[in-house]
Amino acid sequence: MTAPTQPYDDRDATFLAFGHHVNAGKVAMYRQLGLDAVMGARSGSTFDDAWADQSFINCHCNGGVFNLGHRHPRIVAALRGALDSLDIGNHHLVSGWRAQLAERLAVTTGGHLPGVVFGVGGGEAIDLAIKVARAGTSRQTVVSARGGYHGHTGLAMAAGDPEFRDPFGPNPPGFLQVPFDDLEALEAAVDDTCAAVLLEPIPATLGMPIAGPGYLDGVQAICRERGAMLIIDEVQTGLGRTGKMWAYQHQGIEPDVVVTGKGLSGGLYPIAATLMTRELHSFFDTNPHIHISTFGGAELGCAVALEVLDIVEEPDFLSRVEGLAMRLRDGLAGLPCELRQRGLMMGLAFAHESGGMMAAAALYKAGVFAVWANNDPKVLQLLPPLVLSDAEADELIERLKAALQ
Repeated sequence: MTAPTQPYDDRDATFLAFGHHVNAGKVAMYRQLGLDAVMGARSGSTFDDAWADQSFINCHCNGGVFNLGHRHPRIVAALRGALDSLDIGNHHLVSGWRAQLAERLAVTTGGHLPGVVFGVGGGEAIDLAIKVARAGTSRQTVVSARGGYHGHTGLAMAAGDPEFRDPFGPNPPGFLQVPFDDLEALEAAVDDTCAAVLLEPIPATLGMPIAGPGYLDGVQAICRERGAMLIIDEVQTGLGRTGKMWAYQHQGIEPDVVVTGKGLSGGLYPIAATLMTRELHSFFDTNPHIHISTFGGAELGCAVALEVLDIVEEPDFLSRVEGLAMRLRDGLAGLPCELRQRGLMMGLAFAHESGGMMAAAALYKAGVFAVWANNDPKVLQLLPPLVLSDAEADELIERLKAALQ
């Protein structure tokens, strides 16, 4: 791949400007760790360093944004075609594009979640999910999993860990956290003040723990018994990442709300969505202008997201993801770590408390870009594109083994 023109002349100038105007702490940390790549040309499963003869297999994928790789030709074509006649549209008006995407998303849930509200990013969509759960139950308390992550916006941040919110002041009341995969703790926390339980099926920031059999079923049973809504955050796990359209479908539960984002964008146009039951969505029947998102459900983004769904819903796509998952599982056998896996949602857990960080540095040198789990740095997150070829999968296995053994 030939690197495209960069706005600065070299790496040092880029880092200087980024540190001065964007994030000095990030620059200092990355340089200390030797992670100094600047993304240049990118295509499919790989991207180049703009100023070095090095290509990386992307196994972070921006948390699932690049599920279908970088600049998937069909998604690029969909956006280019939409640019001939569309812009973002106007959120005050009825839109056929938003209607069609909402209809398609509802179908992915078997029609169980027919109501859809669009946003720009996952945090905004989580905020909306909490708002509708509170409105629908006339309750306030939200219970989430300790070590999980739902975004940096107001209510999403309040449902997350203290390190992300304490510097900004005290948390608003009504938010509780319990350990993930602990039904006893959850049952103690969910009472008649609880509006919702908010969970990721596989919390990436917590280190990709795979819940035991019956956990999500048990969570749903507690919510049903006590009148709380079950919100499933599928921003990272959804759209085929685990081998099913939605990770919750592995358990066969029926959540009240599902949140999606990241991969829905195809890596080209930001878009997120909150899917909900008809009962919760009926709140907007009498309050049609109570929630506004100027860029949420932009018509250009809808055109992109529809093409993403077209690709993921092709007959062999999900079975292909499962096949790749088995190929990687078998190929990585014998590495000095525990493989946590559901489909291509994977984590490598090492014995050393900073093993994930050290593994990320070793893999970087081997041309694999992956990051560690912030709330469990002994775990390396491994999120390869869902469109790896067999040859690329084998190359990834070889690079992982060479770097980690």
